[in-house]
Amino acid sequence: MDGLNPRKVLSLLFIIGIAVVFTLQFGPGSTGFGASGPVTAPGSVATVNGKEIPLRDFATAWARQMSFLRAQGSPIPESVARQFGMHNQVLDRLVNTELLAQAAEQRGITPSDEELRKLIHQNTDFHAKEGGFDFARYQQVLRDFYRKTPPEFETELRRQLAAQKMMEVVRANATVSDDEVRARYEKDGNQAKVVFARFLPTMYADKVAAPTPAQLTEWKKTHEKEIKDYFEANRFVYQQPERIRARQVLVKLPPEATAEQKAEALKKAEALKKEIDGGKDFAQVARDSSEDPGSKARGGDLGWVERGSWEPVLADAAFALKAGEVTAPVETKFGVHLVKVEEKQAAQDKKLEEVQDEIATTLFKQERAKETAKAEAQKALATVQGGKTLKELFPAEKEQPALLRFETETRPEAVETDSFTAEGEAVPHLGPAPALVKAAFAVSAPQVLGEVFPVGEGFVVAQVVERQKPDTAGFEQKKDALRVQAQQAKQIEVTESFLKALKKGGNVVTNPEAIDSVVGAG
Repeated sequence: MDGLNPRKVLSLLFIIGIAVVFTLQFGPGSTGFGASGPVTAPGSVATVNGKEIPLRDFATAWARQMSFLRAQGSPIPESVARQFGMHNQVLDRLVNTELLAQAAEQRGITPSDEELRKLIHQNTDFHAKEGGFDFARYQQVLRDFYRKTPPEFETELRRQLAAQKMMEVVRANATVSDDEVRARYEKDGNQAKVVFARFLPTMYADKVAAPTPAQLTEWKKTHEKEIKDYFEANRFVYQQPERIRARQVLVKLPPEATAEQKAEALKKAEALKKEIDGGKDFAQVARDSSEDPGSKARGGDLGWVERGSWEPVLADAAFALKAGEVTAPVETKFGVHLVKVEEKQAAQDKKLEEVQDEIATTLFKQERAKETAKAEAQKALATVQGGKTLKELFPAEKEQPALLRFETETRPEAVETDSFTAEGEAVPHLGPAPALVKAAFAVSAPQVLGEVFPVGEGFVVAQVVERQKPDTAGFEQKKDALRVQAQQAKQIEVTESFLKALKKGGNVVTNPEAIDSVVGAG
């Protein structure tokens, strides 16, 4: 059985909670979708086996998602939320609810009138100021905020309750045996913690001398395929069009700019050009005055630009300059541009024969650096087996986040991992290292692992510093909590399996244009 993955927990909670949450969290007193929510448009965002999901419902759910994030102290812009795929999560929840409602209908699962009445009466949006359900208030809130008639609202709510009941039936089938609980303990209770040091070829590259002419000639004879493969993989380096590294200042123009607006933009650009010609730093002018949001904060820096990526009129003006020069104002559909050329790079079309010595030298040095890294790792292993610890041999220079450690690693450093289990092939702070994981769990007590492990481009020496094995006493202490975890994991498993089967056997069609009208185009 899978472990209780946090993503799956969230998935399950969203699924089983959507019916009640969708209903109870909206209205004039909520932080969800109200009179100030997104503007709706005709149509639907999806059809599920012929049943439409109205765009209005998606807009409501999307606004609720954004409000929830804001309430959690995460004011994520909607454009960023879309980049993370949150709009797909919102749509999935609506689609899943409709699939479950249809499945409930097919199985004769129907909420009672009393259940419906109780849920409506619990919604504080429908309570009078003195407290308690008020029918007049109910009608007014449905009309002004839900924008539904009572029959429409109650039909929708009944379907959501049916979906929830269907999910409860599915979850009830998620039974966990004693053997499964024990297996979970055996897996989670079998843990190790190691200290490792990496030896990377890049750490020794500057210590490797370039090959002599004789060495290079001999190496090329025996490595023709490697040289050719390297050339093909890096062809973009040797064959590229003319490029410039440029900065720009942009005075924006609207798409349908009038002659007066164009004249005003040109006048502003000419004034900025005068400041630059007078000695003011181009980058500072861009930071102060450019209207290009993508480059303004970087002083107008556009990086390397190829001629074909710009409109011809702008490319012709910029590519005609020498490094250090600035164009006169140039108008395009985006506005009026000033471009400074920082560097120029002529077009290249080098053949393999022209660069094979350069490639061979690079590969020769890489090979020697890798050999040196392996030799240093073997030397370190021998020293650790002689009684030294990795932390004594390779103390960390300073504490830094684990994710950043290897970006700045210039020498071997001892890294202590978190505890991990034998289920996966990765080591915390190191990444995939199946041979190391297997060796760590082959020992029963702390000790040096007696081999150098190839990991990625480098080599790793490791010693187990903690080794924990499951025992009967530990199982008795944890079995109740493990049973709950195993039950939750099984519920997630059967939930996802059931929904997957419904989608496979059904017909779900989405409407990206309608979604874009709510969340914006990606």
